[in-house]
Parts: sequence; structure tokens; C-alpha cells
Amino acid sequence: MDEFMLRAIAQARQGLKEGGIPIGSVLVREGMILGQGYNKRVQDNDPVTHAEIDCLRNAGRIGSYRDTVLYSTLMPCYLCAGAVVQFGIKKVIAGEAETFSGAQAFLEANGVEVVNLDLKECKKLMRDFINKNPQLWDEDIGET
Repeated sequence: MDEFMLRAIAQARQGLKEGGIPIGSVLVREGMILGQGYNKRVQDNDPVTHAEIDCLRNAGRIGSYRDTVLYSTLMPCYLCAGAVVQFGIKKVIAGEAETFSGAQAFLEANGVEVVNLDLKECKKLMRDFINKNPQLWDEDIGET
């Protein structure tokens, strides 16, 4: 597992430690981290502070995003996939898409290369959370 996915997992664990949903994200350009973040919907009482959005906010205005790679511990949802497409990010590396399939087809249909690493660690993190917090998870994915 590469250092960037490890950093995204660390971000996810930080969110869980704070009582939130364990999803983390890292934005990388040419081997350097530009931003990182985690799902803060619970902590910030903000329905759109998903991990990828928090990561992009933390990266700030970087000009073009076309030569960046977005790492996420979970396949991005449509909200986050929309941001990826809007900003022209051409590659997304997801830790897993088993617990949530996300918007992979949408990303690919819009020219984004998607790599699903199918990592046991990411799946376990999400399964454990979902089993302990099914209502919060349903809220996060808009199924309440």
C-alpha cells in the first residue's frame, strides 16, 4: 500500500476518533501532498463536508487540478465525484467500493481513471462503523 493511501486511512481514523464517519482523502501532485481531509459531517454539523470536499478545501486554490490524483478510502459519492469532474481531476484511487459503490460509473463516463484497490483495511474500517452506526451511515449516504 502506498504512502498516500496510508495517509488517507490515517485521516479516516482521525475522523472516527472525533466521533465522525471514517472516510479519509488525500490530494497529490507529482508525489507531493497538496491537501488532506476527512468526513466531518458530524463534527461540523455540515451535510457536505465529505472527506474529498474537506481535502479539496484544505488544498486551497492550487490553479489547475488536472495533474493531481485524489485518494479516498471509499469510492466517492456523486457529490464528491461532481467536484472531481468539475475541477478536472483525472485520476481517483479508492480504497474500496464494496461497502458503498459510489459514483464510479459517473467518474469513468466523465473521463476520470478510477482505480479500486479493494483494500481489506478500508473495508473493515467501514464495516465496523456501519455495524455500530447504521442510522448515521444511512444519513451520510442519503438513505434516511
